[in-house]
Amino acid sequence: MPTDLNKEAVRLEAEIVSQILALATPGTAAVRNIRRNFSKRIQQADPRTVIELGTRLADRSHTFFRFVGYELILNHQQAMLSLSARSVERLGQGIDSWSAVDCFALILSGPAWREGLVTDTLIHGWAQAIDRWWRRAALVSTVPLNNRARGGQGDTERTLRVCELLQADRDEMVVKALSWALRELSKRDAPAVQQFIDKHQQTLAPLVIREVRNKLRTGLKNPRS
Repeated sequence: MPTDLNKEAVRLEAEIVSQILALATPGTAAVRNIRRNFSKRIQQADPRTVIELGTRLADRSHTFFRFVGYELILNHQQAMLSLSARSVERLGQGIDSWSAVDCFALILSGPAWREGLVTDTLIHGWAQAIDRWWRRAALVSTVPLNNRARGGQGDTERTLRVCELLQADRDEMVVKALSWALRELSKRDAPAVQQFIDKHQQTLAPLVIREVRNKLRTGLKNPRS
């Protein structure tokens, strides 16, 4: 039998979905405005309701719904602090595209990892998963460790450990994420990234070596000739 918390989550989900579908020109800015309005409304809500709401939205097919669900949790302090390894993985169920993965990792799993709500062991498990999208999620989860705009202060050790686990991966989505993870860290610790590239140049994909070395040398991954 549905609890009052579940009923509230279902009601809010229906409102959010209706408002997003009603947008004449849906885009990130317009969708985020909807999220901000609902964040104000649920500021005092039980964190379990917020997590349930986020999970229900993440279960929907379009990335915009995931985006709103994850941001509602991120911007509700008690809900964010209530996350566990189990709830984070539940929120990531169904990630099956680069946009869904990056939304999950940048907004939710990366910040949860940075704040100690999930462990290195969980992220390392994703890095060794059969599913390409979970391997990408492990790498993209390092970005909030290092990206200043996302609250990162820099974490060379944890970033490079995940990169080492995936250095020889040749899946295109993983290779691109590895380049991204290293380029983001290079803004914080360029010598460590240079050392990593030099040490693993025999196993890293050529794209990773090229883009990261470009970033270290010029500040751009693909500088114009």
